[in-house]
Amino acid sequence: MSEQQNPRAASRRERLARTVSICADGRKICPSGRATELLEALIEPADRVAIEGDNQKQADFLAAALADVDPARVHNLHMVQSVLALPDHLAVFERGIASRLDFAFAGPQSRKLAELVGAGAMKIGAIHTYLELYARMLVDLTPRVALIVADKADRHGNLYTGPNTEDTPTIAEAAAFRGGIVVAQVNQIVDVLPRVDIPGDWVDVVVPSPKPYAIEPLFTRDPAKIREQNILMAMMAVAAVYEPYQVQRLNHGIGYATAAIELILPTFAASRGLKGTVAKQFVLNPHPTLIPAIEAGFVESVYCFGSELGMERYMSSRPDVFPVGADGNLRSNRALAQVAGQYACDLFIGGTLQIDSEGNSSTATKGRITGFGGAPNMGADARGRRHDSPAWLRAGRQAGDPMRGRKLVVQMVQTRQPDGTPSFVERLDAFDLAASAGLALPPVMIYGDDVTHVITEEGVANLLLCRSADEREAALRAIAGNTEFACAASADRTEDLRRRGIVLRPADLGIDARSATRDLLAAQTIDDLVTCSGALYEPPAKFRR
Repeated sequence: MSEQQNPRAASRRERLARTVSICADGRKICPSGRATELLEALIEPADRVAIEGDNQKQADFLAAALADVDPARVHNLHMVQSVLALPDHLAVFERGIASRLDFAFAGPQSRKLAELVGAGAMKIGAIHTYLELYARMLVDLTPRVALIVADKADRHGNLYTGPNTEDTPTIAEAAAFRGGIVVAQVNQIVDVLPRVDIPGDWVDVVVPSPKPYAIEPLFTRDPAKIREQNILMAMMAVAAVYEPYQVQRLNHGIGYATAAIELILPTFAASRGLKGTVAKQFVLNPHPTLIPAIEAGFVESVYCFGSELGMERYMSSRPDVFPVGADGNLRSNRALAQVAGQYACDLFIGGTLQIDSEGNSSTATKGRITGFGGAPNMGADARGRRHDSPAWLRAGRQAGDPMRGRKLVVQMVQTRQPDGTPSFVERLDAFDLAASAGLALPPVMIYGDDVTHVITEEGVANLLLCRSADEREAALRAIAGNTEFACAASADRTEDLRRRGIVLRPADLGIDARSATRDLLAAQTIDDLVTCSGALYEPPAKFRR
């Protein structure tokens, strides 16, 4: 095939030729002090660039190097990345280096992102789910240059990603097999790797970072901050969902309510005789609050999206539970975990910031473009699923569909956010945000027709049993607490919904609300988690007392 027939290959050769004098060995190793020079040689105007910014680990050194390139040489880039976590991720737009963005989640940078969109400093292609973005990297958003991150590399460019493999294989493969260029930031260059996670022939240049890559303990929740309302909601979740549906395979979102569920499995759930019948197989980051349930024999396996700082030694000690390789360390994979969560789990349970009268939920509110992450993948009925389970079949029957089962999708939310803002609204902020940001679709995180249950401190709304939009709305208003949204609820209608099992108060579930105390938590502090782990869990400094 000629270069006219394969312009990508020709472009790749030309770009790599420009790096020969930059790389220390004339081949794959670029000195850290020349990282920006390297990117100026490799990246051309209007390129599509993927930079690894997972939920936890960040290609932060390469992000800073990219933000420092000369905008006269490198500009109008189209950035494709799963997470916007660092100021440098937005600095490229402020400096005119990049102009277009496709992403999935922007938690730490959500307010700044909204400001830049409002000022016209960037154009958002779409806010994706993780799986959706990964899929498009393989189809129509293939990166010309991919900037990834790993723990270690050898001199052939083979990479060891450590326990936080996360997005790395997907990004590298998308670029490497379509004539793209892959640059890896690493903590160390070594002679022998513990294992090879990314083969060297996928990697073009390795840049040793002056300091270890940035990583955050995103999934750690301090048990000391779990409140009694969280515990009451957790008890209702167990009694109204886990127990009657016999949920064994599941995914938990992050938050104090789901952390409370994890911590009452060895106590409240055990007291209801549920050990061995619920919460056995998780698709989940290694939450430290899972430790007591693992040690109590509730949890049999955990497949991980990524890792969690401080959990390394504990996970290595439990290869019966976690996916630990022959090297003794966790192997995670965000794309595969998303697939497992969508097709192998019977339940997704997580939180949100707003819910409207149709049950639509979103974390995109006024002045914030947060994104979705994996929640829409986890929180959607997988229409392609064909295998059965007791939970899936029961949910399908309750939904009135004898031909197929149904995934359980539960939203747990207090009726008011910590700042007093009501969680239930007549109209999501997402609709106004779409108009102001020029988005074709409002950034709804989970559509109402996918939601099966909503749990607040007031009770549970089982939306599977509703047979009309009017019933769904009435059930939601019945559990909306002391909010303006709840004022439209009819007491008679609510009592009718209770009689039919659509609305469940704690008493309807055999729960005395006064028993929802911190005494039910199997660990009440971070120190308790350390003790429960046999001193193998090593909390990050920010969680140590």
